[in-house]
Amino acid sequence: MAKPSVVVPEVFPYPPPRGAGIAAAVVRRKCGLQVELGAGAAGLLGGACWGVESMRASSPTHAKAVDEERAAWMVRHPSALGKFEQIVAASEGKRIVMFLDYDGTLSPIVDDPDAAFMSETMRMAVRSVAKHFPTAIVSGRCRDKVFEFVKLAELYYAGSHGMDIKGPAKASSRHAKAKAKGVVFQPASEFLPMIEEVHERLVETTRCIPGAKVENNKFCVSVHFRCVDEKMWGELSESVKGVLREYPKLRLTQGRMVLEVRPAIKWDKGKALEFLLESLGFADYSNVLPVYIGDDRTDEDAFKVLRRRDQGQGQGVGILVSKHPKETTASYSLQEPAEVMEFLLRLVEWKRLSRARLRLQ
Repeated sequence: MAKPSVVVPEVFPYPPPRGAGIAAAVVRRKCGLQVELGAGAAGLLGGACWGVESMRASSPTHAKAVDEERAAWMVRHPSALGKFEQIVAASEGKRIVMFLDYDGTLSPIVDDPDAAFMSETMRMAVRSVAKHFPTAIVSGRCRDKVFEFVKLAELYYAGSHGMDIKGPAKASSRHAKAKAKGVVFQPASEFLPMIEEVHERLVETTRCIPGAKVENNKFCVSVHFRCVDEKMWGELSESVKGVLREYPKLRLTQGRMVLEVRPAIKWDKGKALEFLLESLGFADYSNVLPVYIGDDRTDEDAFKVLRRRDQGQGQGVGILVSKHPKETTASYSLQEPAEVMEFLLRLVEWKRLSRARLRLQ
């Protein structure tokens, strides 16, 4: 097999463990946290509790939440707009670094994943943020596809749930230190032929299920079931698991209306966040305030990292984008992409005013 093309900056001293067969296991959690299934035969055959029920839980059709329930949830996860001053106050003496999911955060959730376009006003907001703060897009999508949607060369991009990371295309990016410019990291390169093979097989095996869409995200494969009749979810789940029985080095996870096949390595959006911080020279937790905004259960891996970093000292801010109460480790919430844009624009204005005040002193 060809030698993987992996370039690791000096500041990141370890690659993750190479993919190996993992013990078959089912990890089930309430809506909002990741559900994983080891792809070994025992895990697949013993996964009776993993199927339509968990698919429904990961992609709930919400009835209107009672006022008391939402009010209690908002106490635990207040609006990032309402607590804006508190958030920026935590950045005193620190450098803010922005991490943004794409689908459901910068763009609305749509039936056709190929049509998840962001608005031009959102693009302008992200561009403005990137002028003031190092900014990364962290998505389950293929990195090249996310770039086609965002079209901003000055950003960092982490595609395939952080398994495909690249620094700014513009070498003159004001935030990139010498060792971070053009950074490339692909911890799952050896899985590329396997992922391609699985993609082709999943396309074929799901062809008879109306509405199913299989997307090749380079280092992972996404099987979207947003347009599949719920009566067919069980058949779809069994079809996917049937293919994975032959690939013990891959694992199956769930997101919002999507089943995702990934290499079974210890790498996720949280690891990608830590990697990018170190690449940018922020290994010292005391001098940086990472802000991560995302809407899906895969973003929980990043929220958990920020929660560990925080320890009550204001060293990380996780913001969940959701109109409905759901379990999360994020500290704050926003309801929809429109509020994300408002938050970003307020952050830019706050930075401009802060610089103006410094010039007057």
